[in-house]
Amino acid sequence: MFTGIVTSIGEIEAISGDHDLTIRISSDYRPEAIALGASIACSGCCLTVTDSGAHDRGAWFTADVSAETLSKTVLGDWKVGRRINLERSLKVGDELGGHIVTGHVDGVGEITRLANDGDSLRVSIKAPDALAAYIAAKGSMALDGASLTVNEVDGATFGVNLIPHTRQVTTFGELTEGQTINLEIDVLARYVKRMRDMEG
Repeated sequence: MFTGIVTSIGEIEAISGDHDLTIRISSDYRPEAIALGASIACSGCCLTVTDSGAHDRGAWFTADVSAETLSKTVLGDWKVGRRINLERSLKVGDELGGHIVTGHVDGVGEITRLANDGDSLRVSIKAPDALAAYIAAKGSMALDGASLTVNEVDGATFGVNLIPHTRQVTTFGELTEGQTINLEIDVLARYVKRMRDMEG
């Protein structure tokens, strides 16, 4: 479980495999703090640490990614050198600064518009139509693992506002129109929708 508060920006160092992949990621986490079997959200996708170590740039860890995960997320588009948002799993007693995030990606969205709004950046995202019912204005959404508040919704398209701090501590300072990102809907919305469907 995560909070959607990005704690490091990692970089893809190596990718190996054909069907399933093994990905090696560098970060500024302390090497001794990355335990074998630990869960780390990598741009919103919960991955299990299979190996870790240290080098001159800090720590590195590897994670195995199944073909199923590659087909449902943007991980299949990752290349060596790509920067990604990282968050280590929530510990009992940690501050819940964002919202409850599971690291289970629900779909892939596309950035359709970027517009400056003062010092902030307004971002419009087109979600898969199947997720439209779960998106609500002033609700929460995890975009590439970062907890954000939905500003407005029009069908399956929704908008968020990125303040300068958010763009500095995440990969959102590098967004481009047409880019795809991982989406995770609010877990509460998931269950509310399920209950309403059963009542209907």
